[in-house]
Amino acid sequence: MINVTKTFFPPLEEYKEQLQRIWSNEWLTNRGELYQELSQELKKYLGINFIIPMTNGTLPIQIALKALANEGEVITTPFSYVATTSSIVWENCTPVFVDINPEYLTIDETKIEAAITPETTAILATHVFGNPCNVEVINEIAKKYNLKVIYDAAHCFGVTYKNTSIFNYGDVSTCSFHATKLFHTGEGGAVICQDEALNNDIYRRHNFGHSTKTEFEGVGINAKMSELQAAMGLCVLPYMTNIILDRKRICNYYDTNINWDNLNKLKIREHTNWNYSYYPIIFKTEEDCIKVVKKLNKQDIFPRRYFYPSLDTLSYVDATYCPVSNDIASRILCLPLYNNLEEEILNIIIQSI
Repeated sequence: MINVTKTFFPPLEEYKEQLQRIWSNEWLTNRGELYQELSQELKKYLGINFIIPMTNGTLPIQIALKALANEGEVITTPFSYVATTSSIVWENCTPVFVDINPEYLTIDETKIEAAITPETTAILATHVFGNPCNVEVINEIAKKYNLKVIYDAAHCFGVTYKNTSIFNYGDVSTCSFHATKLFHTGEGGAVICQDEALNNDIYRRHNFGHSTKTEFEGVGINAKMSELQAAMGLCVLPYMTNIILDRKRICNYYDTNINWDNLNKLKIREHTNWNYSYYPIIFKTEEDCIKVVKKLNKQDIFPRRYFYPSLDTLSYVDATYCPVSNDIASRILCLPLYNNLEEEILNIIIQSI
């Protein structure tokens, strides 16, 4: 079976070595030695000042919204994974959808201002498939209207824009370390802040609100990463160069060998050093997309209609039809992309298309 993605497993002996450290320390969670080491290694690798690894990739969005959005209206994209919108609703905020750019697939920054009302408190935009939003324009809008900016950067591990980590834009960026992601801790995620005071506030919020062992500063929740998760991260991180290079090989093979006469692909924003996290193709029609999915499925190959459906169609949000997002969502397909995917399989996928 060939799925759209496959977890990278580091050598088992290397993971056992990290587990031995946990057993020796007799410490499983609550900012243990491995957690602290992973945090420092991630800051160095990514070129960032602050990071708070957490137990999954959704809690970082929820905590950021709790800290910054104040239960107001949050301008967001309909073209993202459902966690982006569900987190807004979960935190008693109101999602306000703005359509997407048909080439970059990120939120259309030219339409954001028209969606701002006196109730707007934040912008939550997604760097789609690791492709950056127009961060400069969004920053200008946020300053003009005194809004907070949260980026769902779930797909962005290792992405740089204008020679700096994409995580260094906005008030907060969140990332996923889920098992299917480029870098993973089995389950996991992180918050990256630009401001130390905000970083400290979010740290308290992810640890029940503790300011000391016996004092609390505001309401909090439990989003702590365990030592077992940190152990996996420490084993995966040294392989990131090879992981990205092999995924680049596969993307280049698709680029070169797919017949693009009736297809389009994602346009990567200028000045971006991309991470090859996903390989989406866009068909001329939804019928073509479904036809290819069925043909591949018959060969035990399972691409994914990702992102589908457009989030403005969810049952628990106010209807705000976004025609570009709905159109793209109906025609887009992410092809299998993971380390050591053989050219023999790539050729079957390409021929099927």
